[in-house]
Amino acid sequence: QLQLVQSGGGLVQTGASTRLTCSIAGTTYVTYAMGWFRQAPGKEREFVAAISGGTNGLTIYSDSVQGRFDISRDNVVGTTVYLQMNSLKPEDTAVYYCAAVGDYSGSYYQREYDYNYWGQGTQVTVSS
Repeated sequence: QLQLVQSGGGLVQTGASTRLTCSIAGTTYVTYAMGWFRQAPGKEREFVAAISGGTNGLTIYSDSVQGRFDISRDNVVGTTVYLQMNSLKPEDTAVYYCAAVGDYSGSYYQREYDYNYWGQGTQVTVSS
């Protein structure tokens, strides 16, 4: 049974940085496209960033985090993905979820329904 295990986050000050980690447990040697989503109180879950599987490592970001957040992975198989969050703002406060889907096409995905594995979520709170 494949699982995504998240770590990181917590309480940070405006302008600070933090990093989220998402590790795939129980992988079956499939390359994974991975993404990060977030859900703020009273709002729907929204796309944050995504990275393609395979060797090309294509990335895409939402407009709200472009230039401040960076998504990366540890190796080609991509069993661990990171979300480096810089210049944090109070509006970045949310529960952050990582997601994964087995993929050999080298594509990234921005829609929730493209993913079939989800992490447990981790709270990031940015104090003003």
